Amino acid sequence: MEVEGQFSAAHVIHGYQGACNRLHGHNYRILVRLAGEELDKLGMLIDYAAVKRALTEVIAPLDHAYLNDLESFAAANTTSEEIARYLYHRLQETLLNTDDLRRRVRLTEVMVYETGRQGVGYGE
Repeated sequence: MEVEGQFSAAHVIHGYQGACNRLHGHNYRILVRLAGEELDKLGMLIDYAAVKRALTEVIAPLDHAYLNDLESFAAANTTSEEIARYLYHRLQETLLNTDDLRRRVRLTEVMVYETGRQGVGYGE
């Protein structure tokens, strides 16, 4: 299963030798990938609407923000890799919030695309 979201934000990658060490922004595209073998009584892995709600909640603090100012990134550069890791862990907490969901559903990957042609995934 895959659900897509998006947000816009600005950031700086400190220590980078190139243009990304200056203030710039992206229209990030996010893909959330979930998997599992057992369906619920309705025949669903998980409701798309629930995934969309959780993703919207998790990306809301990032949307139209200067990512470097956020406490969540105080100890890390605001790379796509770090953003993907952050979103993965937040979605684990927010979305898989019942014993049934934690038993049946696996969050396999969160993909973060800075452009239409380049992105990175994070999963555990």
